[in-house]
Amino acid sequence: MLRGLCYLWMASLLPITFSGQLHSELTGVLDDCFCDIESIDVFNNFKIYPRIQKLTERDYFRYYRVNLNRPCPFWADDGHCSIKDCQVEPCPESKIPVGIKSGNYNRYSQVANANTDIVDCEQAQDLGAINNTLSNYSKEAFEDWARHDDAQDHFCELDDETSPDADYVDLLLNPERYTGYKGPSAWRVWNSIYEENCFKPRSVYRPLNPLVPPRGGDDDGEGFYNWLEGLCLEKRVFYRLISGLHSSINIHLCAEYLLDEGWDKSLWGPNVQEFRQRFDPAETKGEGTRRLKNLYFLYLIELRALSKVAPYFDRAFVNLYTGDRQEDRATKELLLQFFNETKAFSMHFDEKSMFAGQKIEAKTLKEEFRLHFKNISRIMDCVGCSKCRLWGKLQTQGLGTALKILFSEKEIKNLPEHSPSKGFQLTRQEIVALLNGFGRLSTSIHQLHSFRALLKEKR
Repeated sequence: MLRGLCYLWMASLLPITFSGQLHSELTGVLDDCFCDIESIDVFNNFKIYPRIQKLTERDYFRYYRVNLNRPCPFWADDGHCSIKDCQVEPCPESKIPVGIKSGNYNRYSQVANANTDIVDCEQAQDLGAINNTLSNYSKEAFEDWARHDDAQDHFCELDDETSPDADYVDLLLNPERYTGYKGPSAWRVWNSIYEENCFKPRSVYRPLNPLVPPRGGDDDGEGFYNWLEGLCLEKRVFYRLISGLHSSINIHLCAEYLLDEGWDKSLWGPNVQEFRQRFDPAETKGEGTRRLKNLYFLYLIELRALSKVAPYFDRAFVNLYTGDRQEDRATKELLLQFFNETKAFSMHFDEKSMFAGQKIEAKTLKEEFRLHFKNISRIMDCVGCSKCRLWGKLQTQGLGTALKILFSEKEIKNLPEHSPSKGFQLTRQEIVALLNGFGRLSTSIHQLHSFRALLKEKR
């Protein structure tokens, strides 16, 4: 069945390109893995995208606690949003389900015997109280888990969920979209990420860097990519993950662009010209195709992490607790079905090829990899736009959680069946970021097909 869908899907793609140049077509096998773009398109759009959309709409996954008031640790923030829609609307304290609030302080709280009707941020429907991932544990088990939490290899600078500056945000009411945040302030964030954290020497010039004066001649990035191919696999992967994340965010902004700022209601929709400026090979000197391929590569990395973390949630005592037993059972059933789909994919990235050298050298490289990514998570606090900061922090934490999973294979294999593990745990914040972050990647690939169709119509 899937193969038949693949033939239909491929037929809909050929020979669509952004500018009619067949040599720049987004197709074929990705570098550093054995998966082709067409297979990912079919798998995502027919199998994954519908499921992840339903999952992220569930009560457990829609609320994210985040501190948007942490100061930038690297420079004075000078960015600002140009439209009102940049602002994030946190849930008022009185409207937060009691289960969520108590969950911040007790990760192993008991399941409530009775459901409590509450009003959500939309004041439109009753939601069950949201608690943390695990339930029915004794105080001793929680304290034992907590002693080992700080020893884990976190890839992100985690927000303190107990901070008075942290707010609960309903992600469904604060969607990622174009906010008008651009120019030098936004460029400086990405420039700091690429230039200072992607293992690149200053003597190597990144193509189309808006903060670097144009160089003599027609620089097509050949020098940069010759340097990149000369790196070890791990450092190439690092760059491609960051580039893929950047591409995914740009697709969201192009797909949910402010088309008309009306008095009573704004109109949002796809902006084809903005998409072409960022990804058309003819307008980006071929960079657009590379950027989109890196999006697919990032998708494979996070897909692999999701397939590997499934045993963590398969255990009977792991409960996506909301206070509503029926809601809990339905959410976990959806999650396990989703994991089964991820495990069924036949062309996963092989993470065992990474950090496979001499033990001491591999350990040093892995730590360098982790610290570089952790520093990028700190840079997210320098984003001047509140909504951009929210989604930047969430998607960075989602990727960081995926990396934590990929490099915890031994700990996941040794998970005890009926008790918490000292070696591997996920907080609710990490779980929400992981699923919503991957949901953003899945949406990007789905939206990419829509842009292809729009471009075909325009030609």
